[in-house]
Formats: sequence, structure tokens, C-alpha cells
Amino acid sequence: MDESQLLQVRRFNRMLTRRIGMLSHDYPGMGRPPGAARLLYEIGPDGATARDLRARLGLDSGYLSRMLRALEKTGLITLRPDAQDARVRRVILTAKGRRQWAVLDDRSKGLAAALLEPLGTTQRERLLAAMADVERFLRASAVTIETADPFGDEARACIETYFRELQARFDGGFAPALTVSADPEELVPPHGWFLIARLEDAPVGCAALKNQGNGVGEIKRMWVDSSARGLGIAQRLLEALESRAVDVGVNVLRMDTHRSLAEARALYARNGYAEIAAYNANPYAHHWFEKRDLRRSV
Repeated sequence: MDESQLLQVRRFNRMLTRRIGMLSHDYPGMGRPPGAARLLYEIGPDGATARDLRARLGLDSGYLSRMLRALEKTGLITLRPDAQDARVRRVILTAKGRRQWAVLDDRSKGLAAALLEPLGTTQRERLLAAMADVERFLRASAVTIETADPFGDEARACIETYFRELQARFDGGFAPALTVSADPEELVPPHGWFLIARLEDAPVGCAALKNQGNGVGEIKRMWVDSSARGLGIAQRLLEALESRAVDVGVNVLRMDTHRSLAEARALYARNGYAEIAAYNANPYAHHWFEKRDLRRSV
């Protein structure tokens, strides 16, 4: 990134916070700062757990607790154990809180209208399209990719969701026991590595590297949740696997894929993977790919 890019981001942030009134301590004309107003809105008529609020708003536990206590003192919320997990607090709007939420919702719509109304039809459409792009890219920038325990609950949940998707997409279904293995014990260093992509602390993708020895590795369990597709997560997972492969001495990466997974084939092709002859007997594979001289391309 060069200095001009950083300056543009900072200029955009300053303009946006001023334009939507985020610099006021009375947002939006309700006698509370923007953070407290946003928290009230996120609680909503249906309520929310403190855990969900913390994840949605990116707040640490102590700061969130102080904000919740302030709302509780003014009679806007009540706190009670969650019905499904008593260790988790559930935040519920009181009758007063619901009335305040309705006012907040109405005034927020007014602020949105004030942004759009001065514009002509074409400008308005362009602004809305640009907002959708900015939202998508900001979500993409919030994704983290880290090495994870393949025996952990998150890894298990990712793999189970991945298998259910394959079951639905493959003609004839999918039986994990019949495919080439990538069991947790095969994905523990130095035999393998398992990566998880997270968005707002929730797993939204995974990928694995099996070290087959002699400088050869295999990519397995490449999956991105449908809710997070279009954010470039598969590309980042692939790049992270390639980087890890180079670090551990792998110079050739291979993978196989099913004929129905056109997006996977496109991903590998645009990253320099060439289609090769079958190197295994996976009954669910119709295409096999390989990338050589990995150290020179990463």
C-alpha cells in the first residue's frame, strides 16, 4: 500500500463519519452517543445474547458490560440467563426500550433518506451500488485465516457442513468413507495443516494441506460457506496453503475435484494449476490438478 491509498481511506472515513452524524454525542437526536444507539438497535425487538452482540459489534467484554449496565440503569433493557445456555446472558428490551428502539429505527430511516433524496435517480443508483461494493470489500477485509486444531469443534463443524454440501451437489450423493482420506490425524504438523477462515469470530471456510513427502503436498477440504462467498476467501485460503507448503519444503501441490465443482476448477486454473492425469482412485474425482515449482510462484 502506498501513502496515497492510506490517505484516501482516511479521507473517506472522515467524510462518512461527519455526513452521517457520528461525531455527535446526541445520535440521532436521542440523547445518547452513537455507540449506545447502535447497541440498542442491535439488541432489537427479539433480543440478543451478550455473546452475539460482542461478536457483531467487535467489542471487548468489559466495554460491552459497561454499556449494557448503562442501558439497564435507564430502564431500557433487562438481562437474564439465556434459555438454551444459562451461562450466557440474554439482553431483552423493556417496554420503554422497545419504544426507544422504534424511535431510533424511524430516525435512522430519516438519516438514510437524507443521504439519498438530494440525488438524481442515476446518482442514487450509483451510490447504492457503490455502498454494496464497499460493504462487500469491508466484510472481506474483516476475514482472518489461521491455523486451527483439526480435532477442534470448529474444524469438525466446517467439515460436516462441507460434506453435507457435497452430498447435495453430487449426483448420487457423497460418502466420506469412500473418498481419499484427510482425517484429523493426517492434518497435524508435520503431516498436515488445517486452516480456518473466520468472519466476525464465526468460521466461514476451511482448507487443508497434506504433506505426502518428497516435496509433494495435496490440498484437501477446500470449502467456503455460502454466506461468505464472493469475498475472495477461497483465493486467500489457497494462497495461505501455498505459503505454508513452501515453508515446509513442498514444491509440488496437487488436488482432485468433482465435475460439478466448476468454481473450484476455475480457482485452480487461474492460479496456475495444470490439469493432469489421475494420480489417485478417488471415486468422486473427475479432474486432477498440479502446480509445480511452487517456491518460484509464491
